[in-house]
Amino acid sequence: MNTVSKKNWILLKELVKTDFKLRYQGSVLGYLWAVLRPLLMFAILYVVFAQVLRFGDGIPHYPVYLLVGTVIWNFFTECTGQGIHAIEQRGDLIRKISFPKYIVVVSATSTAVINVLINICVAVIFALINGVAPSLSWLLVPLSLVEIYILALGISLLLGAINVKFRDIGSICEVITQAMFYAVPIIYPISMVTASSVTVAKILLLNPVAQVIQDIRYNLVTTEAETSWDYLTGLWRIVPILIVIVLFAVSVLYFKRKAKYFAEEV
Repeated sequence: MNTVSKKNWILLKELVKTDFKLRYQGSVLGYLWAVLRPLLMFAILYVVFAQVLRFGDGIPHYPVYLLVGTVIWNFFTECTGQGIHAIEQRGDLIRKISFPKYIVVVSATSTAVINVLINICVAVIFALINGVAPSLSWLLVPLSLVEIYILALGISLLLGAINVKFRDIGSICEVITQAMFYAVPIIYPISMVTASSVTVAKILLLNPVAQVIQDIRYNLVTTEAETSWDYLTGLWRIVPILIVIVLFAVSVLYFKRKAKYFAEEV
């Protein structure tokens, strides 16, 4: 590792530490919120949609099924939410020091990575308590996490670069994210959509977020969780992954082109 790379790596580590500490600084429960936030959201969704509306009837280990969906969704929204505002919030550092600007975005999203790793461990414990038998398919879960992180990082780089000049981007994304919550099968099984329209179910599963959530549910919770492979055929099956790759490549190129102006615009 050369001197420049070593300095960038040290800067990244220090920013990650700082971001993680500041995130929970001043709160009574501190780092426990990393686990409590998704658990509280899961508890509310479970009571409303499982106990009252009975969305989980017929799905094995539905509490774990719902918890996994909640954890992954929180990871995606936390990553993009923090990443989009990263350049804007680190303006003072960008104006003072010369370094690769992507480090700021990576450090901002790293807090979400730490949180999701903790939460996945909690989900595994819940799975074991709920009677889910461990299997080799659990080893595939990290690959799905890498996929959704690359997607979230790509969105953060692209929209974060745009947000430097047009500060409305963050607010617009919040509205879109709220709408997306209902367009992704988090609280309901994809079979409920299929009952009305198979075409709509196929469209939903072209969304990489939905594809990842269903894949993790299939590998970690139950093989009865329907995935994109159950609905999409041929080359359509790799469309969600292609979306991630293309979006990330475009985002990196756009971010790199705009990065040299950040110090002036931020």
